[in-house]
Amino acid sequence: MTEKGGVPVARAVLQQCLRARLQVKPAEGQSEAEFVQIDRGMVIYICFFKGATDDILPKMVSTLLNVRLCESDSGKLVSVLELPGSLLIVPQATLGGKAKGRAMQYHNNIGKEDGLRLYGTFVSLCERELAAAAGSGAEVTVKHGTYGNRQVLKLDTNGPYTHLMEF
Repeated sequence: MTEKGGVPVARAVLQQCLRARLQVKPAEGQSEAEFVQIDRGMVIYICFFKGATDDILPKMVSTLLNVRLCESDSGKLVSVLELPGSLLIVPQATLGGKAKGRAMQYHNNIGKEDGLRLYGTFVSLCERELAAAAGSGAEVTVKHGTYGNRQVLKLDTNGPYTHLMEF
């Protein structure tokens, strides 16, 4: 998806799911851990690199939500918008890692403040698109993880059907 010879400014991994549950806040003291959950739909892991700007977000959202990766009841591949399905967005800085020796380095990742802002805008655009596509009949949701935190994910899927996309 990057321009010819262009360096990617974002990377996403897509995974269809039957159910996904993400811990968004760990247990602390007397408070229990907090989770978000979706049923049938898609999980998007997202990472922004240095050079990413708001300009890329509409293209990313359109591409990711319209690509036909979800299996319908008939077995036909449809987009999460056509399903209609729910969406779980997981910030995943490790997608920007490069191996150096036996360790991983993340020098190409965007700064935390800019990444948080882009992530928030990305989530909002996804919410808007999914709500518009779902109309009044379908029960679909957009849930998302907490940017900058380690999170625990439990995923039920009907087959490893994972795709990598760069923008």
